[in-house]
Amino acid sequence: MKPFKYEKAKDLGTAASTLDSIPSASLLAGGTNIVDLMKEDVARPDILVDINGLEFSKIKKKGNTVSIGALATNKDTANHPLVRKHFPVLTQSILAGASAQIRNMATNGGNLNQRTRCMYFNDPSVTCNKRDPGSGCSAMEGLNRMHSIFGWSNRCVAVFPSDMAVGLAALDAVVNVANKDGESRAIPINDYHRLPGRDPSRDNTLKRGEIVTTIDIPINSWAKNSYYLKVRDRASYDFALVSVAAALDLGGGVIRGSRIAMGGVAPKPWRALIAEKELIGKKPSKELFERAAKMEMERARPLEHNEFKVKMGERAIVRALQKSGNA
Repeated sequence: MKPFKYEKAKDLGTAASTLDSIPSASLLAGGTNIVDLMKEDVARPDILVDINGLEFSKIKKKGNTVSIGALATNKDTANHPLVRKHFPVLTQSILAGASAQIRNMATNGGNLNQRTRCMYFNDPSVTCNKRDPGSGCSAMEGLNRMHSIFGWSNRCVAVFPSDMAVGLAALDAVVNVANKDGESRAIPINDYHRLPGRDPSRDNTLKRGEIVTTIDIPINSWAKNSYYLKVRDRASYDFALVSVAAALDLGGGVIRGSRIAMGGVAPKPWRALIAEKELIGKKPSKELFERAAKMEMERARPLEHNEFKVKMGERAIVRALQKSGNA
């Protein structure tokens, strides 16, 4: 591990100022991702800015939204009465991720900003455009079973690993960020993470010096009609091959609105917009769900070793919708 300086942030402005002035600075909250990357010499920050003392750990109702602090732990978020009542799909997605020990430490902001678990990214001895821009993508011609079937470019085919972010994507969450001057902006969750394009090194749309403060989730009537499904190689402590967060707005015997987000298939939480559109105004049924899932997965671009994800994705969407719509 490269030697580094440690700074305990007194307030958000101090932390953001350090990030803004020192390009190699990194934030430290739960430490469940950055510390591992530093041990493997993948991340080499000159300074770690500890933000654990900041005020963004509360979970509270705010008008018609629930505000979730960026420094609240995954455990506290998943188990909070407001989250369990209004957003069971978020609770399910968080509890499907990692281990209890990691969820006890990991924070919501850290979860959103975690780096990919691509084995080539995590191995400094091989090329990776996300870790070393311009060096190449070893996964393109390597073992890419765990990699993207949507949204990838010839620069990067890694997937975004978070379960929580998939749940948030199906809930139309908004990520609030602030900079050293106290200026804030709200970023819809589906605009927060980036596709790789020509610059895979940037995972999200944060500007230099910006820090996530809270995540707002609008309260809706879909809580009882939502479900998170995670398909993985083993039953626990593993990343998704395919995951689906589904939520339906049901009324008058038809689907009035739908949200479907997928994990394990793209460099960001993937909204299944084609499937969502197909469902609107129709009566829930297995046949409808199968048709919508097939339409969505037809635009997949599988790699050499992950074509199985196309059929798996279809079946996962159908199963999650069945659990949501009781069809």
